[in-house]
Amino acid sequence: MAPTDTLSAQLDRLAEADTGPYPVVSLYLNLQPGQTGRDNFEPFLRNEFNDRLRTYPVGGPERQSLEQDAAKIRDYVASVPAMVNGLAVFACSAAGLFETLELAAPIEQHRVYISDEPHLYPLARLIDEYPRFAVLLADTQSARIFVIAANHVQHTEEVEGTKTRRHKAGGWSQTRFQRHIDNYREQHAKEVVETLGRIVTAESIDSIVIAGDEVIVPLLKAQLSKELASKIVDIVKLDMRAPLKAILDAGMASMRAKDVETDRERVDALVSAYRAGGLAVVGSERVRRALELGQVEQLVITADPTTIDPACASLPPVSGAERTAEEVVADELIVKARSTAARVRFIEDRALLAPYGGAAAFLRFKL
Repeated sequence: MAPTDTLSAQLDRLAEADTGPYPVVSLYLNLQPGQTGRDNFEPFLRNEFNDRLRTYPVGGPERQSLEQDAAKIRDYVASVPAMVNGLAVFACSAAGLFETLELAAPIEQHRVYISDEPHLYPLARLIDEYPRFAVLLADTQSARIFVIAANHVQHTEEVEGTKTRRHKAGGWSQTRFQRHIDNYREQHAKEVVETLGRIVTAESIDSIVIAGDEVIVPLLKAQLSKELASKIVDIVKLDMRAPLKAILDAGMASMRAKDVETDRERVDALVSAYRAGGLAVVGSERVRRALELGQVEQLVITADPTTIDPACASLPPVSGAERTAEEVVADELIVKARSTAARVRFIEDRALLAPYGGAAAFLRFKL
């Protein structure tokens, strides 16, 4: 499965791709097993490519390139491992382009686009939707730390504490033994937090979900540095024996709940800065101009492209093209953001950015 940094690097390469006059295939496949227990992408590929090929003149260079793309894609897809949930392929044989991304994250539905450039908006949204984060699952005797990215556990680290049992002897000896247990637990929590801190620093992780019981969680919180505490997204209750899927699902649920909460805060802050004449712009046309000048620090764009104002497109969509005018603008903004090292954040609630043409931006500087 492709990790987040690999996905970002491929997105950057695709944003810079120059395919000249030849058509580019952008294919997104949902490879999760269907109701029959089998992937159903083969009929989709066959029907879609046959229909699209008929729109190009027989023997022309564009059709020849697409025929080669279709054959190469079919061969490649047939060999994709069963654990892959989503697949993105970008191809243009005439220009030597063939990029594939095998994903643990699911893709909503099969879609194929044939246009004059790669359709990158869905890929950029996927990277934003499934970020890198850590889950710390702990009790008083052990801990597991999971680094998760693109809906996939990249690696796990374990911390084992000292095994202890409660002593039944009464009086002073019981009190002393209980004190020893408390000391062991505190030391275990300290070692767990130190390990977490090392991983978070090494992996450049900004978000942490803590999962544990009512005994270990207060001990962990007491050991957190101010920097680590600021990265805590949520604290949930999970059993140490929870299966990997339950851990991943709980972590993603916490991350999405936090996203909903912070999306509104982010848009409110952006609009306030714009109203005050600060480092922000709203509206797809203003954002496009700011991107062209390298002013944008962070592009804030809707997760629903139908709300994007298409009026700012530098070129009209090609007649008969697969992308809508709104998707053309979305792709253009994403490409310009990636090429100028601007961060991209998607806003899931379509209503938040709809009054501003679906796009806004925080700026590095004003002119």
